[in-house]
Amino acid sequence: MIKMSVLFFSFVKLGFTAFGGPAMIPYIKALSVKEKKWLDSKTFDEGVAIAQAIPGATAMQVVAYVGMKKRGLLGGLVSYIGFGIPAFILMLILSFLYEKTHSISIVLSIFNALQIIVVSIVAFATVSFIKPIHRSAKELFVAFFAFIFFTLRVNPFLIILLCFLLSQIIFKEGNLPQSPSSRSGNLKGLFILIFLLFVFLLCLFLLDNTLFTLAISMVKIDIFAFGGGYASLPLMLHEIVDRLGWIDYKTFMDGIALGQVTPGPIVITATFVGYLIKGFIGAIVATVAVFSPSFLMMLFASEISSKINNWQIFIRGKRGLLSSFAGLLLFATLKFAGNIDWNLIKFLMSTLCFIALLKNVNIIYVVSFGVIISFFFF
Repeated sequence: MIKMSVLFFSFVKLGFTAFGGPAMIPYIKALSVKEKKWLDSKTFDEGVAIAQAIPGATAMQVVAYVGMKKRGLLGGLVSYIGFGIPAFILMLILSFLYEKTHSISIVLSIFNALQIIVVSIVAFATVSFIKPIHRSAKELFVAFFAFIFFTLRVNPFLIILLCFLLSQIIFKEGNLPQSPSSRSGNLKGLFILIFLLFVFLLCLFLLDNTLFTLAISMVKIDIFAFGGGYASLPLMLHEIVDRLGWIDYKTFMDGIALGQVTPGPIVITATFVGYLIKGFIGAIVATVAVFSPSFLMMLFASEISSKINNWQIFIRGKRGLLSSFAGLLLFATLKFAGNIDWNLIKFLMSTLCFIALLKNVNIIYVVSFGVIISFFFF
């Protein structure tokens, strides 16, 4: 039987190179199937199918699935934490440095450039969500519906629920890849973890209202983030910037930029937000809260996957939810762009970065390009 330490350190090592979100899945497969031979290719692909069907960062979900298959609930938790901890540590360091140095002129210039790149990154994410649906009039309608309601300042969580209901009316069929039908007996552990999460939130409620509000906001974001980490951005924007007013748009864009230069999912921006609001403890609370629900959902989904795979309500709902995030991300792109004081150089830089992303240039090279340009023009 594989040791927990082997699972943990294998995914810690991989986590330090986890740039690109879902692009990491082939590397996770190479480690789990080819190198370590923990799973066969079919079982691994079934895990990917489950991860794509539920909210949360896809690569993180797949890692959790691999750990669960090898060592049950504890194995999934160990793998999940191991893969995510490099991103947390690096983001924590960057958040500390940001708070101490972001008013220094040279640092300010770098972040001015990075904010322009963030517009390109979110625009690219929007295109990625639109691409699978652009030939479907019904899915485009749902995306447009979400966009219009967002411009009317309707709560995005309500928009998502409305799009789910709308999908039950306009979509008549759909299919998901077949997933495993076996049970691994993790439901008891699932209920224990849900109870622990409840205790965690209760303690925050009793001890610190700000930390409790931060945690609840991050839990909501993760629960509704269908489509991977980028789907969390418009939700986090609404909760942290628009509703709570804890940070402004430009600071939030800085957090997204830092999230791109660290390994791991873009939702690690939650660590940055938590640190700016409540320091080290805020970073921990925000990170735990934004990753816990998706882990619990992966655990539950892997248990009942054989039942939900052919559940038409779920299949239609997923189509509607993924379509809605195309509209939400389009709104976020326009919102971020509206906070930039544009000129010709900035426009050309943003366009070049967007084209580079379309050509699959590594995000690290794109960000590095922005940093270099900042020394000359900002």
